Amino acid sequence: MAPALVNQSVCVMDASGCLGSALVHHLLQRGYAVHAAVHNHDELQSLERLSSENKKLRVFDSDPLDYHSIMEALKGCCGLFYSFELPSDIPTYDEFMGELEVRAAHNVLEACAQTDTIDKVVFTSSATAIIWRDQDNRFPSDVDERNWSDVNFCKKFKLWHGLSKTVAEKTAWALAMDRGVNMVSINAGLLMHPNLSIKDPYLLGAAEMFKDGVFVAVDLGFLVDAHICVFQDSSSYGRYLCFNRVINCSKDVVKLTAMLLPSSSPQGLEDNRVHEQRISSQKLSKLMVDFESELQTE
Repeated sequence: MAPALVNQSVCVMDASGCLGSALVHHLLQRGYAVHAAVHNHDELQSLERLSSENKKLRVFDSDPLDYHSIMEALKGCCGLFYSFELPSDIPTYDEFMGELEVRAAHNVLEACAQTDTIDKVVFTSSATAIIWRDQDNRFPSDVDERNWSDVNFCKKFKLWHGLSKTVAEKTAWALAMDRGVNMVSINAGLLMHPNLSIKDPYLLGAAEMFKDGVFVAVDLGFLVDAHICVFQDSSSYGRYLCFNRVINCSKDVVKLTAMLLPSSSPQGLEDNRVHEQRISSQKLSKLMVDFESELQTE
């Protein structure tokens, strides 16, 4: 644990999602005071009940498109964990959703620049902001966080999740560098959780990801640990690809299909090859070595 940071306040936005909710609970367990910024009113009520039992938790009704509500949630915090969650009334990604996500990223980073107490921002992005590129313009070596998805390619094939994540993250980085905000990003693979659905926007283009050796996933616990690690480690910088599963053979696909479509009886694929992994999270793995040892000794 990082003793200098514990007992300080951090903000989690949006705390109503799967990742945000898990981050709130883990940060509280580690001794942080947490400002949980939520836009989902059902989750707002749930967290308010929890805050009545835990004095280190404060809950804020915060809309990432409402600059003033962001500023209120950030007040007094030394750090922000930010992830964009789909509004409940807009269940899928499209061009319109991409515009909302970019506006939200701009608002949040601007609010951080205006909040004197904010020392670090952990911005949750996606591996889909890294992997998409035309076949004729493939990356020369393994894909990692130095690469960016091609915006025009995403538009051409309507890969709205990749497009939204790419443009929103680039917007955040541009503003962070311009305004001197200390930011790191986590580019996560497909988040594996009990409510994962075949409609998850990350899965658009899954067959191409599989064949290209860049179809990766991440368990919720590992993703939470990665966020806390990059926040606590003063040496963290830039982008971090985050995954602990690679889906690159028929057996992996059958397992995933069974999870996404539990009522079906998935069969093995005709393609029994193991597609060579062409994506690396070595940068994050190196950073988390000491963090993992620390957890084991607590």
